[in-house]
Amino acid sequence: MLYSSAQAWRAAPSKRVLFFGMSGLGKTYVSNVLRGSGQWFHYSADYRIGTRYMGEYIADNAKAEAMKVPFLRELLLNDSIDISSNITFENLSAVTAYLGVPGDPKKGGLPIAEYRTRQDQFRRAEIDALLDTRYFIERSERIYGYPHFICDSGGSICEWVDANDPNDRLLSELSQHTLLVWIKGTEAHTEELIRRFDRAPKPMAYQPEFLSRVWQEYLSENKISDDEVNPHAFLRWTYAQALAHRQPRYQAMADNWGVTVTADQIASVKSDADFEELIAYALEARA
Repeated sequence: MLYSSAQAWRAAPSKRVLFFGMSGLGKTYVSNVLRGSGQWFHYSADYRIGTRYMGEYIADNAKAEAMKVPFLRELLLNDSIDISSNITFENLSAVTAYLGVPGDPKKGGLPIAEYRTRQDQFRRAEIDALLDTRYFIERSERIYGYPHFICDSGGSICEWVDANDPNDRLLSELSQHTLLVWIKGTEAHTEELIRRFDRAPKPMAYQPEFLSRVWQEYLSENKISDDEVNPHAFLRWTYAQALAHRQPRYQAMADNWGVTVTADQIASVKSDADFEELIAYALEARA
């Protein structure tokens, strides 16, 4: 690991961490606390995905929809208007809207083949965005003079790695430059995440093998075909399974490549000093 002990962490003039875990457990909260201190550069992998790696996909999809409207089609063809996404740290809706949900097109779903294509686009985009971490560490120091660095990763990072492989390309690269920190939730947190998701489901990225399994199970259980799937019902049905699927993958990442802190501990962080002590404690617990 980048910091071999709590003492090494405390003494390090440059502290660099990467947060991972399910969305909703505090990654963005603690990133904002640290950024607010003025000493930490905040690199959002999701923002990088949307602006650097999926921006053209998102804009082209919006243009294709606009071309179906004769008035907008004419304006686009003669370059009178342009369509682009407006992605911010706080608003990544354009990314999730493009990712979509599989199922009946009449209910807002995508054909499963198109959905798989977009899932693969996101997988490649997320891996590339994470591999950009080293570049942004150097950039944050060289241009802006930040001593410390946070990478706020997406919840799907665990889908693209094999944490039990000591030569995993992505984890090897990230662990050379950051301390990987798992924000772990309790059963109560998981239940709340499921309730929250049920109220406002949003598209997710899935490991291809997991997606194939749950898709076939859903079709079989409901005795329906691909184009009869209610997309939002499928999304809700899949979420709890996705949480269970990811939990051991996050655990392996923390056990083999990083440290663990709890969501409750993260919620209690009010300053960068609080955070530095929390990570020192996590490193001592691992020793």
